Amino acid sequence: MSYETLRLIWWALLGVLLVGFAITDGYDLGTAALLPFVARNNDERRVAINTVGPLWEGNQVWFVLGGGATLAAWPPLYAASFSGFYLAMLMVLLTLILRAAAFKFRGKVENAHWRNLWDWCLFAGGVVPALVFGVAFGNLFTGVPFSFDPDLHFVSAIPLLSLFTPFTILAGAVSVAMIVLHGAAWLNLRASGAVAERAAKIMPYAAAVFAVLFAAGGFLLIHMNGLRITSLIDPAGASNPLLKAVAVVPGLWLSNFTRHGWFWILPVAAFVFAWAAVALRRRPLLAVMATSLVEACTIATAGVALFPFLLPSSTNPDMSLTVWDASSSRLTLEIMLGSVALFLPIVLGYTIWAHRVFSGRMTAERIASDSHGYD
Repeated sequence: MSYETLRLIWWALLGVLLVGFAITDGYDLGTAALLPFVARNNDERRVAINTVGPLWEGNQVWFVLGGGATLAAWPPLYAASFSGFYLAMLMVLLTLILRAAAFKFRGKVENAHWRNLWDWCLFAGGVVPALVFGVAFGNLFTGVPFSFDPDLHFVSAIPLLSLFTPFTILAGAVSVAMIVLHGAAWLNLRASGAVAERAAKIMPYAAAVFAVLFAAGGFLLIHMNGLRITSLIDPAGASNPLLKAVAVVPGLWLSNFTRHGWFWILPVAAFVFAWAAVALRRRPLLAVMATSLVEACTIATAGVALFPFLLPSSTNPDMSLTVWDASSSRLTLEIMLGSVALFLPIVLGYTIWAHRVFSGRMTAERIASDSHGYD
């Protein structure tokens, strides 16, 4: 298998892992974000929490896989993103830790104020990661201020607040709307009674907000500067981001869609599946499948728009990281591809098995009979 093909496969696999994380962890982030709005007493909140209770820890595997795959296949991208976005990643990790603590501790004390405190921690643990992940994606289009010295040491100073610009906040809002829609569809499938009914009523509003914000993001991209590689580049050459020239061109982020018209299927499909999820509310499983496809198409749209760039630099565009100059060696990609071929089916199989074992609607009676449920 050629080096160029391996790089393209690993670019696609990175997208697959991001989609896997968005779909599996997205519904429990969405459930947490909706908790104060779909559940109005402790019994109802226990129903909502226990729809994701047996599954949320396993869903984190996709997050770990994504980070591990980035480290192994795209070392410069791992170094640049985890160093440049250090404070943002720390914020995500702290809220995810807070969410884990909330799951475990909210039922340890029979006190309404105690439980309300942890319920709002769950809310923060759902909204903040979704917002920050969306903001991070938005920064890929605006560019991140970084460079490399001649020895390829990463050089950057990115204040946390500089990551939050009007466009990146819009991207974060798209992400939040997307996971809220996914979480509402999940609760409509797995919860019961008033919780499921309120979640179903929220779905049209979440879908409408997502559609408007997603369209607004596309409109803004038309007027934003994009990047184009202007020098000759060898797709099978050695990884060195210092050996190319890059031009900044207004409106260029949509050039892949204009060159290959069938790519427009991806953003159009995101709108269609958002509408389909609302139309299929009375068939909850199909609605969840539709919201999963919304997330897949949204992430794929961003990936295709950026290609071949992985992490653009706003201060030194020539040093931006691309698919062709930020990968590991050919041998490493081959070995890692064999590992993925072995372990990814295991992860997929476990995920499907766990969802089948814990399928069915969550009711107060089911929680009462389960000694392992969350109080």
